[in-house]
Amino acid sequence: MMESWPVAPLPSIRNPEPDLAFAAALDQLARPMPTIAFLGLGAIGAPMAQHLPAHGFDLVVWNRTRERADRVAKSVRARVARTPAEAARAADVAITCLPTSREVEGLLDGEDGLLAGLRRGSVLVDCTSGDPGTSRRIAARLRENGISFVDAPVSGGKRGAEEGTLTVMCGGEPAVIERVRPVLAAFGKNIIHCGDVGAGDMVKAVNQALLAIHIWATGEGLATLAKAGVDTHVALDVINASSGRSNTSMNLFPERVLSRAFPRTFRLALLDKDLRIAADMARDGGVPAPLTQLASELFRAARAELGEEADHVEAVRVIERTAGVEIGT
Repeated sequence: MMESWPVAPLPSIRNPEPDLAFAAALDQLARPMPTIAFLGLGAIGAPMAQHLPAHGFDLVVWNRTRERADRVAKSVRARVARTPAEAARAADVAITCLPTSREVEGLLDGEDGLLAGLRRGSVLVDCTSGDPGTSRRIAARLRENGISFVDAPVSGGKRGAEEGTLTVMCGGEPAVIERVRPVLAAFGKNIIHCGDVGAGDMVKAVNQALLAIHIWATGEGLATLAKAGVDTHVALDVINASSGRSNTSMNLFPERVLSRAFPRTFRLALLDKDLRIAADMARDGGVPAPLTQLASELFRAARAELGEEADHVEAVRVIERTAGVEIGT
């Protein structure tokens, strides 16, 4: 069974039992660091995985597109697995970071699947922005095989993944989360226990709904001002010094919309998926959420218009088209 791995402090000269403390420290240092399997090396997953060897972990990677796994393995000290089962077989902790929970669930079965490789006492940490119902179903199946599960979606985008400053929203048993905390700390700055399995997914979905609402509302407001002849650069400066500001107005719009750069770091299709999770949660819970439901419909329509590869901030292009104005010019 996997143990926790914080290194014991070396004894000071004031320690009344220096020999015992020193022996304990040497014992901790002598233990091999656990092996981590990382499955899913997309725009967020690849930089997350690349932090692990630098923190002393043995890393095995797998990706549907082998070339991506090879690139990650060459950039850091890592091995490439041919199948999910092969990756999991060597691992104390397996981490998945895929587009949807359905894809994670699809990796479980078959002779090449995760269940064929994960051993009793290991942990599957799912960093997918998933749906809570599927996460609970996965956790139940793993539990039958003596394997623990944590849903741990992340926030902070590609930059946060590259800098190792992601926020990690965890759902699961507190003891299990504490066991994997040193692993999560390799790429996460804020590691937060949100509740039971599925709670991390739920908090992430609501966070994403707020992101979408901020994007659309900021786009509508600036399009209205632009159509009236107001300089949107000046307007955004005022908003960002006032009560209407948000991360969207302070960072996303100056860097992506006013600049007309629109870099593709997080797909609109994935934000559409997250919005549907949030809308479904509200409906299933009997919570009236007209704003979330409307945002889900708007982003679904934007995805249909802009395509599967569009960035989430490019939803503003739909507002610009319908308003007949370009923000930032």
